[in-house]
Order: sequence, then structure tokens, then C-alpha cells
Amino acid sequence: MTSYHFIGIKGSGMSALAQILHDMNEDVQGSDVDQHFFTQRPLEERGIPILAFDKDNVNNNQEIVASAAYTEDHEEIQQANAMGVKVQPYPTFLGEFASKYTSIAVTGAHGKTTTTGLLSHVLGAFRPTSYLIGDGTGKGEQDSTFFVFEACEYRRHFLNYHPDYAIMTNIDFDHPDYFKNVEDVFDAFNQMASQVNKAIIACGDDEYLQALNAPVPIVYYGIEGKHDFNAENITTDEKGTHFDVTIRGDFFERFTIPGYGKHHVLNALAVIALCHYEETPVSVMKDQLATFPGVKRRFTEKKWGSQVLIDDYAHHPTEIRATIESAKAKYPNKDIVAIFQPHTFTRTFAFLQDFADSLSEADHVYLCDIFGSTREKQGQLTVEDLQQRIENAQLLKENDILSHTKHEDSVLLFMGAGDVSKYQKRYEAQFSNKV
Repeated sequence: MTSYHFIGIKGSGMSALAQILHDMNEDVQGSDVDQHFFTQRPLEERGIPILAFDKDNVNNNQEIVASAAYTEDHEEIQQANAMGVKVQPYPTFLGEFASKYTSIAVTGAHGKTTTTGLLSHVLGAFRPTSYLIGDGTGKGEQDSTFFVFEACEYRRHFLNYHPDYAIMTNIDFDHPDYFKNVEDVFDAFNQMASQVNKAIIACGDDEYLQALNAPVPIVYYGIEGKHDFNAENITTDEKGTHFDVTIRGDFFERFTIPGYGKHHVLNALAVIALCHYEETPVSVMKDQLATFPGVKRRFTEKKWGSQVLIDDYAHHPTEIRATIESAKAKYPNKDIVAIFQPHTFTRTFAFLQDFADSLSEADHVYLCDIFGSTREKQGQLTVEDLQQRIENAQLLKENDILSHTKHEDSVLLFMGAGDVSKYQKRYEAQFSNKV
């Protein structure tokens, strides 16, 4: 049994990976900052030790995995180097680990976390499946056939992977602190495509993915146009979304998913295409797609009297638009109230007008202060610059509380990749007696 030490164990990928190794009966511990993150709960439930950063955490008998957020100047990495203990960056270790299984990398600018969770949910009912989801969820099976994992494009980290399959959901310009433009993002995905061993499942509705050049078959799925896998006759009701799937023009099956909105249909199509490629029984696909519980912080709902409170990770204009679309489709008779916390100054600056346009699709908009990154300087940008571009948008400061009576019988969307959840918690605490 190997002893592992994770530097930055509370990171979403790091936490999930630590859970996987623990489930495979490995000895795992980790260190991180003294601040609570939702990703630490599954670690605590498994009894995985979480230590404060300290050079004394390192010893000669460990295999050390370091979060990509930490560099050579970190005290534990310095100590490991001084002792001659090898330190593997998270993406490097994950790439080597994935090669032991039939590996499926799920990547894309948007939708990869939900798609990873959905694919794991379906394949796990067919064959033993280990998985790593970007919401901090991981599960390890020692006799796994499949390893499903989220592959992030940021800083081209996914080029550390050579998976058997890749699902590519879309290409969009994001991470403006690293990528120059959408062409630079496409170049990264095209490089990733060249490293896939068996096949790529790609969204044919995405013009950039249509231009991929890969040495393996590319199976396209979509709603618009004619693809290898198409969704048709899409309907919704209180049970969810229903749609027919055709394979190269021939009817295959009708499916039901609990989610609402075009993006959920596309995510399901990607999973159906991959599972069909691996000869998963259609009965398993239908049952599992219909019972998917979702992933953390992706349209996580809570009934609150006459209101519905939704916690969502949406932090890009495309994601905000999709989240609002889902809320409108599921709750057509309720007002949609967007409470949004911009994530990083570079992203807010790059997409200022796009954020305004997407948020304007809600009935009411509240804006929280920008959640900055340790990698950037604040500069002159403030959330007021965004407010000026949205009609009737209101600011929500650190200690402000939304009025409970003002938005009765409404859907409140708390959106952002920072700590916007604290605004929802404060709202619930303030008005718990109203429910």
C-alpha cells in the first residue's frame, strides 16, 4: 500500500482524486489552508486527514501529489525537493492513473462537470466504474473497467492526458488570463484531440468542434442539423424533458431526463453516444438517464415556501444564459431573480457586455462584488461597471439581505464560481421563520 500526501487537498480535482485512492484502500492524507470548502466534506466522511500546511507533513515514504495552484516556492514542495522526494503535479499524476483503465476524458468550455457525473451514473450501472467529477466528487473501484474523469482545458492541463475516449461538449472563449482568444482555445482542443486513442464524441452544433482534426473517428451529436446522433421531438412536462434519439437518421429510442433546457439534452446525447459505442444496454441508459440526481452546485434546488432557491456554478455568460433558460423552462409561471457574483476581474472585464446581455434575460438582477483571484490584480474595474449595463440591476453588498416579500413565488438563482453561496445561506438564516 502506497502512502499519498496531497498538497492542496481541498481543490475540487484533488479532493476527488484523494477519495478515489482511499476507496482503493490506499493510505491518503493531505494539507491545505485553514478555510472551509464544500469539497472537504467527502474527505472528512471517509476519515482522510486534512492537515494545515507545514513542511513537517512531508516524509521520505510518501508519494506526493501537488495541486497545480501551488508552485516551487510552497513550503511543502520545497521540503520535498530538499529531501529528494518526488512531487507530481495533479495533471501529471491523473494522466498516469487514467492510463490503467478504459479512460474517458470529458472536456469542454461548459457542461463538463454535469456530463462527467451523468456518464458515471450511467456507465456505473453497466460495468465497474471509477470517476472524478469537477464538483469534488470521486469514487474508486479496484476492479474498474472504466475511469471517467473531468479534463480541464485551463493552462492546457488536459494535454497531460491520453484517454481512450474524449467527450467534447463545446469550445468557447474563457480563462482570458491565459487564453488569447477563442482560436487559442480551439488550438488547445485540437491538440487534445490528437492524443485520443479510440474515438471522440463531439457536439456537432458547435462550429469549432466541427473543425477538429483527429487521428481517430469523431462521432458527432446535436440538435441542429444532421449528425451521427440527433435529438428530435423534444417536449417537457413536470417530469422533465423527453426526446427521441436517431442514429444516422434511424430511430433509436425515446429518453427522459430530469433536467430542463437544450444544454441538458446535449449532455445526455453525448452520454448516449459514448454508451452506444461501448455497447451499454439501452435499458440501462434509459433507467439511469431518468434517475440522474445531478452534481453539486449545478442547478441545486431547494423549495423555500413559495420560492425556489437554486445554487449554480454559472460564471460565464453562456452558462448564465443556460441556467436562466432552465429555470424558465421548469418554472414558466414564476419570476426569475438572478443573484450573480462575477468571478475574477479578468473574466469580468473580458465579457462585461456579454454578462450584461445574459443577465438581462432574468426578470430581476442583483450583483455582488467581484470575487477576485490570487493570480490577478484588481485594477480599476468594479461591479458598478457591470451594473451600468443592466437596466434596473441592484447591488448586493456583503451584509445586505434580499427582501423576502419582494420576490414571493419567484425563483432565486444564486450564480457564481466564488463564494456566492454565502448570500443564499444568509438569506435562509434571515428568513427561516417565513417558511
